[in-house]
Amino acid sequence: MPDLSVELFGVRFKNPVWAASGTFGYGVEALELFDVSKLGAVVTKGISLRPREGNAPERIAETPCGMLNSIGLQNPGVEGFLKNIYPQIAHIDTHFVANVFGETEEEYVEVCKALEGAPKVVAYELNVSCPNVKKGGILFGHDPVVLGRLVERVKAQVRKPVLVKLSPNTGEVSSFARICVEAGTDGIVLINTLLGMKIDIKGQKPELSTLTGGLSGPAILPVAVRMVWEVFSQLGRTVPIVGVGGIYDADSALQHVLAGATCVQVGTANFSDPYAPLSVIEGIRSYMEEMSVESFTQLVGRAHRLVVRPSGSPQGGT
Repeated sequence: MPDLSVELFGVRFKNPVWAASGTFGYGVEALELFDVSKLGAVVTKGISLRPREGNAPERIAETPCGMLNSIGLQNPGVEGFLKNIYPQIAHIDTHFVANVFGETEEEYVEVCKALEGAPKVVAYELNVSCPNVKKGGILFGHDPVVLGRLVERVKAQVRKPVLVKLSPNTGEVSSFARICVEAGTDGIVLINTLLGMKIDIKGQKPELSTLTGGLSGPAILPVAVRMVWEVFSQLGRTVPIVGVGGIYDADSALQHVLAGATCVQVGTANFSDPYAPLSVIEGIRSYMEEMSVESFTQLVGRAHRLVVRPSGSPQGGT
């Protein structure tokens, strides 16, 4: 049988398929459907220092090959998570990664510190597509200086690994990934949602109450794969890349992997097919058998080896 296990930042995952933040709740919701312990990991819905009600309706709009969302990171806060939700996931035999966000550096740090005593949470995924209220509302992930300082500060205060989920709306994503690496991140997650908008032509107004929202789903797959490719080309295996964006089956997941992702997250596909992560796992296993690949890690970044680059261009560590 092919070996699907992977090891990232000292943590061993039974397979490389994770459920993405904001699309799988906290893992509890899927227990009625299947054994969640079959997943490599579950990334929790975003957790903040204090409870948040989120944005007013309408908060979701369907788009061709995807969806727009502007939920507003509704959640019970870190205390509510630890008191009411964590006891329900403590028995699930898989790892959990806490998606963390805040409006100040201090809030990111406080949330992570509160989760240090929760053994099921093996790492933190920093959502840096959030406004920094102390910097006039600029997003943490859109200012290289602010981003680097945030990562450094969180890393200095916690023991568990820290991943940074980067925005695709910044332009040159590779430079932001490098800043995170220099600041000490343990991994890069690519990508968060693309900024989009939808107009109701009958009502002649934007469909979302916030006007714009995050575009996700199969439509963004080529953008996500391109960004994984670029970051792996620049950084190689300096830190692991977790690919997310447009993954709905094994083929789309393998595009991320061959471009350089060590693990992948299934997101929007969960809404249309809650069994999608399991299908991705089995599809990857079948692919490995067909291609006579014994270890999943042999596939990571493999597409780079067949690409001829101009002299002096980085080879992505392959």
